[in-house]
Order: sequence, then C-alpha cells, then structure tokens
Amino acid sequence: MKQRSKVTFEDVQSAAERLYRIAHRTPIATSRTLNELVGAQVYCKCESLQRAGAFKFRGAYNAVSQLNDEQQRRGVVAYSSGNHAQALALVGRLLHTPTVIVMPNDAPEVKLAATKGYGAEVVLYDRVEQKREVIARQLGEERGLTLIPPFEHPHIIAGQGTAALELLTDVPDLDVLIVPIGGGGLISGCSIAAHTLKPDLRIFGVEPDTANDTFLSLQKGEIVSTPQSHSIMDGLLPTAPGELTFSIMRRHLEAVALVTDGEAANAVRFMLMRLKLLVEPSGAAPIAALLAGQIPNVKGKQIGVVLSGGNVDAGKLAEMLASHEAT
Repeated sequence: MKQRSKVTFEDVQSAAERLYRIAHRTPIATSRTLNELVGAQVYCKCESLQRAGAFKFRGAYNAVSQLNDEQQRRGVVAYSSGNHAQALALVGRLLHTPTVIVMPNDAPEVKLAATKGYGAEVVLYDRVEQKREVIARQLGEERGLTLIPPFEHPHIIAGQGTAALELLTDVPDLDVLIVPIGGGGLISGCSIAAHTLKPDLRIFGVEPDTANDTFLSLQKGEIVSTPQSHSIMDGLLPTAPGELTFSIMRRHLEAVALVTDGEAANAVRFMLMRLKLLVEPSGAAPIAALLAGQIPNVKGKQIGVVLSGGNVDAGKLAEMLASHEAT
C-alpha cells in the first residue's frame, strides 16, 4: 500500500464511494434537553451505531480494500485498544483477509471479545511496559503482514473523514464541529472534509485531561508525548499524535477542550437516559465538553458532534450509571 504525506478532500470523496452501502450511513440525533442545556442546536452524528460499533470501520475498510490481492491474502496486523481492532477484524472477515491485532491486556472485555468474535488473532501486551508499535511491526516482518495503523495513514484518515462529509451533507449550516481526539485520525479526516465544504466552520477537538498530548502539542507547536493515562476514555489514550495527523490538526483546529472522567461519565449517563443512545466514554467526550461549558461562544449556534463509538463494557457502564443519579 503506497503511502502519501497528504490527504485531500478528493481522497475523502473516493473513500465515500468505496464505503457506499458497506458502511452504515449513521443517523443524526437531537435532543431538546441537550439544546436547552447548551443554549444551541446540537446535531449528534451517531457513529456509535456504525458497523463494529465505532467510526473506525470507515478507515479500516478504506485502507484494506486498497491493498493488492497478495497483501490481502497474506493478511494485516494492527495495534489498538479496541475500536480499530474490532473494525479491522470485521473488515478482514468481509474481505477474507487474515487479521492479527495487538491489544493491551487491560482492553475492555467487550472490545476484546468482539475482536476475537470477528475472527482476528489477538496478541496481548502490557501498555506500560511494552510498545505496541514495536510488537506489531515485528509480527508484520515475521509473517509478511501489512501494518494498518489506527490513525497515522492517509487511507485511514480519508475514511474517517466520511463521517463529517455525511454530517455536513445532512446539516450543511453548521457553525461548530466537535470531535474526540485519540491519535487524531478522525478529527483530521473530518477537518479536511468540513473545511472544504465550509471554510469558516469552527472545529474543536476534545481530549481527556490526563491524556492531553494534542492540547500540549498545539500549544508548543511540536509533537509532545505524555505519560500513559488510565482514563475511562480508553479510545483516546495514545501518548502522542502522529506526524501526519498533527500537521493536519495544526491547520484546522481552533482549540482542544479537556474533560475529566467524571464529566465523561456524566455525558454517558445523559446520552443513555435522555437520548436513549449508548455511547462509550470516548465517544461522549464532545458532549461532556459541551455540558461542562468547555467550548466557547456556542450560544445560539448550530453544533455538529461526532459520537465516535458505543462499545462500552457492561460492568463499567453499570458503575457509571450507579455512581451518580442521571441528569
């Protein structure tokens, strides 16, 4: 798979063509209560209802479908805390491509079980003591597998951008777009699509306050690494953005908001009780930022939010629901 250092709007459009009738065109949810609390019109792009339960299916399919026949036959390898793992495992099953996934030994059980259920081979590692990238590259070299990274690849980024392409097609008059940030693949692709369609759109990212590598990197103007976080927002815990994603985020983001685990848990409860949507803490981070007043100057605006995933462990969900009376 030939890599390029640039991602264009045309790449996002091509990804949309590949994903047509394969990925779900996820719905947009609204809530009068949410609108009243925020003082704005909020449109939630429900990637929690995407295949494999998260936006990651978009990028994974776009990447693997562009491999040549020999690469698809030999198989792919990836590293992921869960959603990219599940997505790639499902894509492997759809395209008859063997998949090997390097996952942390503390990955949510629901994500681990789903990844295995789709037929992938799972290799566990200790995220504190070991480097997942090193393990994946070694497996790739030993077995002749193609590495499909979770965010730092043009085909991945272009695929993720189709979420914003759909959102702005359905709601073209957005003033603000809010997207969670892990490694930056989703917000990078969405930013390219969004600013092509609406150049004056304000774009905000959201990170856990204990995994604020992109926030710090944008402040410093260069990539900053942070210690490994154990936030409940497990999909947003890379310790640094990628070079490609950082270069895109620098051009497109107005700011990055930081949210706490408590705020994320509150957002999960709110979305479940008010909108009847099951959203994992990572996916609920933008709602958490809005409810906590972390996004400036949104009163009276039209706000698009990407709910990036809905794969939450049942035990963790029960803890979040029991820890505080729902809003």
